[in-house]
Amino acid sequence: MKRFEHSPRALRAAQPVAEAPPRARAAPASGPVHRRVLIVDLNNFASFPTLAVGLLTAGLRRRGHRVELLSPLAHDVPATERERRETRADHWARRIHLTDFGPALGARDLARALRTRRVERPHPRVLAEVARALTDPPDAILLSAYLQHRASVTEIGRLARAAGVPVLLGGPMFNLAEVAAAWHDLPGLTAVVGAEADRDIPDLVETLCSGGDLAGRPGVALPDGRTGPPARPLRNLDDTPVPDFTDFPWDLYPTRIVPVMTGRGCQWDKCVFCSDVISASGRTFRTRSVESVLLEMQEQARRHDTANFLFLDLKLNSWPGMIRGIARGIGRYVPGAEWVGTVHVDTRDDNGLSRSDLQVAVDGGMRRISFGLESGSQRMLDAMRKGSEVARNSAFIRDAHAAGLSVRCTMFKGFPGETAADMELTADFLERHAEMLGRVRFNDFTLHTGTPIWHAVMEKSGDADAAIEVRDRLDARARATWRPRAHRDRAYRRAKARALRVVHQINAQDLRNAARQFDGLM
Repeated sequence: MKRFEHSPRALRAAQPVAEAPPRARAAPASGPVHRRVLIVDLNNFASFPTLAVGLLTAGLRRRGHRVELLSPLAHDVPATERERRETRADHWARRIHLTDFGPALGARDLARALRTRRVERPHPRVLAEVARALTDPPDAILLSAYLQHRASVTEIGRLARAAGVPVLLGGPMFNLAEVAAAWHDLPGLTAVVGAEADRDIPDLVETLCSGGDLAGRPGVALPDGRTGPPARPLRNLDDTPVPDFTDFPWDLYPTRIVPVMTGRGCQWDKCVFCSDVISASGRTFRTRSVESVLLEMQEQARRHDTANFLFLDLKLNSWPGMIRGIARGIGRYVPGAEWVGTVHVDTRDDNGLSRSDLQVAVDGGMRRISFGLESGSQRMLDAMRKGSEVARNSAFIRDAHAAGLSVRCTMFKGFPGETAADMELTADFLERHAEMLGRVRFNDFTLHTGTPIWHAVMEKSGDADAAIEVRDRLDARARATWRPRAHRDRAYRRAKARALRVVHQINAQDLRNAARQFDGLM
């Protein structure tokens, strides 16, 4: 497959060049040593390449290193399917997963644990492919992983250790000290990296392969317990390389969709439950220029022969000029482009989501929009410090639907202090807007390590009047298991059942025709 030059974003175009240089175990004393690096992508998505892997690949190749990608999807490993049109079985599985009936909680927790163990067990094909790759050992292995991949990381680390190959592990939550401490001593790991390594990855790999000491590097945790200082958020995002997705199995994706990120972090940055804004890439809001984004989209469209894009920003309207700039400018860079993204329906006078803004976005190719609804109760939204209003959420849904967008929202139940009255309001809200919503993702409240609500709950964990009881800290998963202090009453359970019926009614329908190629995303 053809590879491309990874020029700074400031250049007006990227030109195709020759294949990356072959592996060089030795080089003249005056020249660079080009390393051979194997990237194992455990974030196996069914519909699009992994953005973080594309950035690492681009950074290493720009320095002249040879990169090989192990994508499980390319070896027929079933990929993660985030959402799909629901069946009745999905509805009942959700009801069981979210039950609050006291006598059933033990069985529910056991079912959750068994499902987690089944879903997260290492896939034999992935381990076999890593073992095969190690028959001709690379100079280093990079593992891109989420926290649910611990079992796979453990087994891959053992294989690498037996082959004498150093391993760097990276992921979005390893900047949290508690999480890094629970992972850094897994077998075979040379270091855990909790930093935005877009530009630093060549230096890290070169130090690793030359036998240098990574101690003291920002965001790095070593097996002996030494850690560097926290890595600062990456600035000047226009200087990061254009992601290199050329090695992903494009022929296996049902639709060619390119992931893009216009900025990092969140302009609001106050939701007390949100773990995204404390992750390695989510701390503080930073944005790229509109032109940089449009040029990247143009280049990716050329490389991969597609005009479909998925924006992975925490919220695409942190800077309203971005969503407007994409909508108004993309037609000049990628004719016929279609795209989806997530926004925050906040209370700013100008949040980029007015009725006219949404119509311009549709005219510019936007087909689907997602936002965090969370609850239909204003009391709950205020307790979460969500920065949104029920009435404004309602107006947004109406305006987005009228403009032609497929509207998706996320919600959860169980936030500390939620009552039957709050759940009634949520069910009422869903019923009023069911015909205007395309998909609803309805989850249980998750108590994430390091979030403001985590600290508040932990401070009151021994108090008899605390709303929830922490059952177990799972630092390796950056969360805690919990239960409400008092069993949910019948009124709460009835209201929740009503809400879940509406959720299933919504999710069992087809998406709007214009958005169907994006089903399962966001």
